[in-house]
Amino acid sequence: MPAAPPFRPLASYAPIGDGRTVALIGTDGCIDWLPLPGLTDLPVFARLLDEETGGCIELQPTEEFRSERRYLPETNVLETTFTTAAGTVRVTDALVSGVAGRLPWAELARRIDGVQGEVAMRWRVQPGTSLQTAAPWIESTQHGDIVRSGSTAFVVVGFEHGPNPPVDDGPSGPQLTGGFTASAGSRHLLALAATHDEPLHLPAPHNIDDGIDRTIESWQHWSAVFSYDGPWQAHVQRSALTLKQLIHSPSGAIAAAATTSLPESPDGGKNWDYRYAWVRDLAYTTHALVRFGLREETHAALSWMLRTIRDHGPELHVMYTLDGDLVPEPDEHDVDGWRGIGPVVTGNPANGQLQLGVYGDLIAICRTYVDAGNVLDVETARMLAGIADRTCDLWRNPDSGMWELPELRHYTSSKMGCWKALDDAVALAESGAIPGSADRWRAERDRIRLWIEEHCWSQDRAAYVFFAGSDELDASVLLHAPSGFDRGERMSSTIDALADELGAGSLMYRYSGAAAEEKTFVACAFWRAEALACVGRHEEAIERMDELIALANDVGIYAEMIDADDGTAWGNTPQALSHLGFLTAAMTIRDIVPAELLGDR
Repeated sequence: MPAAPPFRPLASYAPIGDGRTVALIGTDGCIDWLPLPGLTDLPVFARLLDEETGGCIELQPTEEFRSERRYLPETNVLETTFTTAAGTVRVTDALVSGVAGRLPWAELARRIDGVQGEVAMRWRVQPGTSLQTAAPWIESTQHGDIVRSGSTAFVVVGFEHGPNPPVDDGPSGPQLTGGFTASAGSRHLLALAATHDEPLHLPAPHNIDDGIDRTIESWQHWSAVFSYDGPWQAHVQRSALTLKQLIHSPSGAIAAAATTSLPESPDGGKNWDYRYAWVRDLAYTTHALVRFGLREETHAALSWMLRTIRDHGPELHVMYTLDGDLVPEPDEHDVDGWRGIGPVVTGNPANGQLQLGVYGDLIAICRTYVDAGNVLDVETARMLAGIADRTCDLWRNPDSGMWELPELRHYTSSKMGCWKALDDAVALAESGAIPGSADRWRAERDRIRLWIEEHCWSQDRAAYVFFAGSDELDASVLLHAPSGFDRGERMSSTIDALADELGAGSLMYRYSGAAAEEKTFVACAFWRAEALACVGRHEEAIERMDELIALANDVGIYAEMIDADDGTAWGNTPQALSHLGFLTAAMTIRDIVPAELLGDR
């Protein structure tokens, strides 16, 4: 039996992004994930999933080293300091922005500054096979060598390491390699520019180096606009900056994560492509963006969602591509996967499911937008009225639930989502924001509440259950403490029941039986903290938050899941829902909990 491939812990990666793609950089200076030029393109650098032929960009000392890293304050620019016996060197990594915003091509810049002594450095650019769909090759042109892999082309440039990097053969084809010595006060640059099905711009290295400083200033300007005054401020800003990396700037859509196929358990099978925009995630993100005062991202996300729904309506889909198309069915790729755990897929099978909760998510986005002082267009107002009517007609049906399960059932959180849809529709109608029959929506909303109380509450469990008639539990009902469905004794006792069955210290599994199939779900743990605040258990909420903040990686990043036994990260990363769970919990606690309990957090 062949040995399992080596792997790098997911917590060792820090993301950098430019509004179009995201690179994952390890503590060792290696970039093992970088789709080019867009996040949903097949990744030219994907050693994260394909150790042998996935491709990578390496940059590190030739001798034994230790490393420390941080994001430059108020930015998504990563600074890694390598220390060897002979000296210290600092690497600054950025996906570079342009003078007038996002560049029309992808540009990765790695600036190497000598700090102390002398440090011999080596670098390697090994293009991969794009998950076994392309064979990279070097093309010699009148302006120098460029690398092609399928429809993606890129050039490697720099200064102080020689104008023409040598080419030799690596495991997936040709690779570029080189080395140099950094000394106190020296500066070197390794950079890459890429396009897909477009002409390739060959940037001047010194312009790229200037672009790093411009990118730092751009992120700091964005952070100055960002508005939050409350507990865990540094962590809140880092999570907001992480979410910003997942916003697809050409459209305004928000990706659920930057990766595909990172497993939820060692057994495999639950490997999904999260590089798409879920209506649910966009609703939660928009709510947070409004509260942070980020007007441009709020408007872009909402406008993209409404336009996309109209283009593919009348029925709502669970998710869409970042460009506003329907998500394709999964394609499986013949590579090993992270830690040898497959499958590795592109596409997602959940798009065709009926998930009733998305009706509440969509109308909630629009109510948040209107409550912030904005006005809906006539077509959107009519569409929302139609969706409210559709909710009245459909809520009695079973669905796949928030967790996209194959079993069609009357999931409690789906019914609560329908209640939320009609509650928000009534509020919008009463404010004059949308037309329609508020009386019908109000009556049906009240019928949903009565149905939930009759069929989805278990006196024996003292909890809202997973689905009607069940005695199993589901953490997603916690979302309906902040939604306003229940902030009383029933929700409080549900929190206790969930903690007893699904809790693992401060962490939490998604639903009954999940512990046998997967790791704990980070967002669920933050939902519990937020729900605790909503039901008045303030000190418990603060305690949970303090414990969960300590479980992020060294630069404040959360993946989808955490192993409750050893604290390792699992699932796709960085995960929008994990960071959204933290952000909404922090803001709710700030708004509800007395300041004297929060202290100097």
